[in-house]
Amino acid sequence: MKFDYQDCIGARIRQLSRKVDSYFRVHLKEIGITENQMTILFALKKMGLIEQGNIGVQLSLERSTVSRNIKLLEKKNLIQKTSQYRPEIELTRDGLELVAQLTPIWESIMGELFSKLERSGLDSLVNLESKIK
Repeated sequence: MKFDYQDCIGARIRQLSRKVDSYFRVHLKEIGITENQMTILFALKKMGLIEQGNIGVQLSLERSTVSRNIKLLEKKNLIQKTSQYRPEIELTRDGLELVAQLTPIWESIMGELFSKLERSGLDSLVNLESKIK
């Protein structure tokens, strides 16, 4: 089968990702964290104490992305890390407070995006993701 360049699946997914990321960047800029950092904080809220390496696996993030963001979150006193060979991480009190502050912002962004995608668009994304795993 022959394809045209504009049909490149990877390019289309990255373009969609950049568009969605821009929604988050606008809202998170004043708080001073990135979407990846917010995702890590939310995951830690849900999972509690977890081995640092497992965060990347759970969130499909590169090891270097996790490591870089963990260092930044630790400097901001939002997470604490054990000194074990395979460090475990968890939210600090400040981290828990920030998650509480971020949750309504995240819900607002999700509302904006959902209004554009509607249920059928979200279902299509879930279906696409399940096929590419």
